[in-house]
Amino acid sequence: MEKPYVIGIDMGGTGTKFGIVDTKGTILGQGSIATPDYPEINDYIDALYEGLLPLIEEVGGFSQIRGIGIGAPNGNFYKSSIEFAPNLPWKGVIQLGDLLKAKFQLPSAVTNDANAAAIGEMTYGVARGMKNFIIITLGTGVGSGIVINGDLVYGHDGFAGELGHTTIRRTNGRLCGCGKKGCLETYASATGVARTAREIIETSDEKSSLRSLDIDKITSKDVYDAAIAGDSVAAEIFRTTGNILGEAFADFVAFSAPEAIVVFGGLAQAGELIMKPIREGLDNNVLPLWRGKIKVLPSELKASDAAILGAGALGWEAK
Repeated sequence: MEKPYVIGIDMGGTGTKFGIVDTKGTILGQGSIATPDYPEINDYIDALYEGLLPLIEEVGGFSQIRGIGIGAPNGNFYKSSIEFAPNLPWKGVIQLGDLLKAKFQLPSAVTNDANAAAIGEMTYGVARGMKNFIIITLGTGVGSGIVINGDLVYGHDGFAGELGHTTIRRTNGRLCGCGKKGCLETYASATGVARTAREIIETSDEKSSLRSLDIDKITSKDVYDAAIAGDSVAAEIFRTTGNILGEAFADFVAFSAPEAIVVFGGLAQAGELIMKPIREGLDNNVLPLWRGKIKVLPSELKASDAAILGAGALGWEAK
């Protein structure tokens, strides 16, 4: 009898979410661990095992699990590895698929975390039926998954789609964790929003409730809360961030002419605070032949669900 479940794991720089997924795309149970709490990869694998074991037992044990799919920053689909991920505690090349196979004794497959989200969105979310779209994940970093003619784009080495590390500011750009300067990620991620807030507080005299917070601990959530409460500085931070994203989206449209760009992740939860300036930034910078034609859509799936479902889809084909 065909094994009825897979494990989907969404590894992020801040946290890792995981769940058991059935053939209909239902997440039967899920949990999470804090990724930075495990500076040694083997300790991380052990924590994943301990977190998943009760969920696996609830569905009948390992004999019911077909495989494991994991979406991870700098995940290489071809090699089932993660390689030189700037937002993870482990540097260099990590043979993640082999480590999971050894610990769980199950087939495993690895892809980029944003690619996993794209698979989830294409199968269960707002991109259902679309054959050409881009998903942009706004979390600790900025990830992307590119779908052309119904297929994910992996490139010759498995790393296609690092749009968060395209250069959006070539003069005096911010230093990125990848070592480059001016990457989109340094401006448009959750950490980029917090960075913008700190810069404004340090370099201007504008009144803002953000000044009452510890400047070194300001988060994108703090900025969102202030904006919702009517803080003009916080609202401007979202407007600026959205415009930068829209500017970048105009370049992305030029190379793949997608039907839509789907925005996914924590910052997307800010709604029109960020979506409106994204659309404005896109329309102000895109070639006229695409103006007004490209949809910018928030994900329809819960942030935790899309990547778990997408990663889980890999589990059915894992080897």
